[in-house]
Amino acid sequence: MREWLKQAERDAGTGDGGLTTSEKAELAQLRRDNRRLREDVEILKRAAAFFAKETR
Repeated sequence: MREWLKQAERDAGTGDGGLTTSEKAELAQLRRDNRRLREDVEILKRAAAFFAKETR
């Protein structure tokens, strides 16, 4: 119960300076996007290395 109250206060702008609910949701989305982009970069690195070997 206490945590819900603290979160409600943060959302109202009167809390202890922690993240609001919308900020937490945005952070979670950004972390998911970041993880997916890092995986994409890793795949592209492997593909580039593969095709670099094939052209030799």
